[in-house]
Amino acid sequence: MNPQRMPVGYLVLLALLLVAPAVIYPVLIMKVMCFAVFACAFNLLLGYTGLLSFGHAAFLGGAAYLTAHALKVWELPTLLGLAVGTLGAAALGWVMGSLAIRRQGIYFAMSTLALAQLVYFLFLKSPFTGGEDGLQGVPRGSLFGFDLTSDTHLYYLVLAVAVGAFWLIHRSINSPFGQILKAIRENEPRAISLGYDVDRYKLLAFVLSAGVSGLAGALKALVFSFATLSDAHWHTSGEVVLMTLLGGVGTVLGPVLGAAVIVVLQNELADKVGSLVTVIMGFIFAACVMAFRRGMVGELIALYRRMIGEKVQ
Repeated sequence: MNPQRMPVGYLVLLALLLVAPAVIYPVLIMKVMCFAVFACAFNLLLGYTGLLSFGHAAFLGGAAYLTAHALKVWELPTLLGLAVGTLGAAALGWVMGSLAIRRQGIYFAMSTLALAQLVYFLFLKSPFTGGEDGLQGVPRGSLFGFDLTSDTHLYYLVLAVAVGAFWLIHRSINSPFGQILKAIRENEPRAISLGYDVDRYKLLAFVLSAGVSGLAGALKALVFSFATLSDAHWHTSGEVVLMTLLGGVGTVLGPVLGAAVIVVLQNELADKVGSLVTVIMGFIFAACVMAFRRGMVGELIALYRRMIGEKVQ
């Protein structure tokens, strides 16, 4: 799409989000924003670096637990609790990334899955997580005199943080750092021949993706006032893959749209079809892979380019 028109689209989307709580349940929109941040962080790794991780739920769940513990047990201020969760997820990302980037392709993906399952079982057995019961009754606190127990007040905090996270990812992929990541994705041996320390850039991308994923988990714990094992389960890692593929891998707004579609569908169908919602998600995934290989946003971009006469690969 025309780069000059993209900022206008962002402003329109932001304006709609500012007035959205007047017509839509704020908690639902906050959940969408949390998963949109999560999907954008995952897309930074898959869409722009070419690394498929099956273990990103470890960062979402890990940050959720750390933030919940910091707010409930340590009684830290809200923003500091969010920072603890985010930095903890980034540190976990550095540990997991240092081990996983030694492998490539399917071996990298399986390494992230194995490490994430190890983290999951640590959360299951650790006393501070509450085991299968999770951490419940997490206080939202207050910020600048505003009581965050109000869904409306919390909504605008979540919106501000989500916009900041989106800006960080957008800035990263359009910086020289992002161009190097794209070069690694397209032709890693050539990037090595140009003198780039490919493993270092991969690790930096992994840590940044883990940190932003952790921010999403920290926000989610604040919104719902609890953190559970489902946040760190492998199923959540699969969901973020689906969100990214459905919206469009390697597109800026694709993961946002994919997250919105999946979360809204789950919210609307859960009480109507029960466990069959996973079957429906599976059909959606299959249809996306077969009919919309570029994802929804990717197909719209390709259509636009065909309309203006550009060659589409």
